[in-house]
Amino acid sequence: MTTVVNRFYGSIENAPSQSQSGLVELFVYFLTVESGQESATPKQVAECFASCDLVVPGNVGARLSEGLKSKPPKYIKANGGYKLQRHMREALSRKLGAETVTAQTSATLRGLEQKLPAGANKEFLKEAIDCFEVGANRAAIVMTWILAMDHLFAHILAHKLTDFNAALSKDKGVKIDAVIQRDDFTEIKETKFIELCRAAGIVSNDVRKILDQKLGTRNSCAHPSGVTVNKSKVIDFIEDLVDNVILKFSA
Repeated sequence: MTTVVNRFYGSIENAPSQSQSGLVELFVYFLTVESGQESATPKQVAECFASCDLVVPGNVGARLSEGLKSKPPKYIKANGGYKLQRHMREALSRKLGAETVTAQTSATLRGLEQKLPAGANKEFLKEAIDCFEVGANRAAIVMTWILAMDHLFAHILAHKLTDFNAALSKDKGVKIDAVIQRDDFTEIKETKFIELCRAAGIVSNDVRKILDQKLGTRNSCAHPSGVTVNKSKVIDFIEDLVDNVILKFSA
């Protein structure tokens, strides 16, 4: 969450001049609107302060509780935490400027696009970011995942095929015992492919964790469901895969 909340804090106009109470309101907005949580707890709000290297108020819970009594109330209790009253949520939305935030985050993703050399990968990422900019968040996530997997396939075929096949030959739960061409990867489930990449020493354990997490997000987006996919989740997804997979491993 650290990267995403720091980006949110950076989008706040005159952020250093905000009072602690004002920042509490803004971090509740971040957690419940930008991140899509049903409510925000005092602990989560305090973690936002800490993630942004800000002094954590010693009475976050009391500030939130006081907001229930203000006229009109700033917050309402919900699901073991707090969320903003509608008038407060709309006021903060206007203050932050949804269009400005979208423009800033789009610029961040376009910066990632420029890090890729000209070619099919760059064009594919460009289309994924195009999806994000028109609000097709699920499509952006699915396309970025496809790009990351295809990039890993190319990396293995070019540089690590012997290592990958050595790990594959020891796994009896896969239909094939060796990869010869790109299409052979389709015979391996994605969860198993990630396991084999780790077993072969192709990716570190930290990258394996990222891939496992992002695969879960992709799965939630790849079929109709009630899951809300907000902007911050898409940005985190694309940044993580571009920085830790696409730019890290040569094809």
